[in-house]
Amino acid sequence: MKLEHIGIAVKDLAAANELYALLIGKKHYKIESVESEQVNTSFFKTGYSKIELLEATGPESAIAKHIEKRGEGIHHIAFEVKDIYAEMERLRKEGFRLLNDKPKRGADNKLVCFIHPKSANSVLVELCQRIVE
Repeated sequence: MKLEHIGIAVKDLAAANELYALLIGKKHYKIESVESEQVNTSFFKTGYSKIELLEATGPESAIAKHIEKRGEGIHHIAFEVKDIYAEMERLRKEGFRLLNDKPKRGADNKLVCFIHPKSANSVLVELCQRIVE
């Protein structure tokens, strides 16, 4: 398992892209919409991991609700796994509460699953596995 990315909730993706380009010293490499999650994403490479900026596209999205409750900032931390199904089963047996019964398609060509923050010291944790097509 390795750190894949840190997700950051933002109100304005264009403005956040400019800010992070200045901070990191290079532009984002990808912008993508995930309609099922009502979110637009932007990715920055930072060494071996990434920063994912997340902007809500609708008031019912998890990102809109997060920003309403907590404001902009870190939303989740994501770990890359080799076999998301096996890792989900292992974590269930260890007593973690998963927010998904099965992985779903996420941004950046990944299968994803989230661990409930109440199971992980109030941190939303994402597991992700690259989709091989």
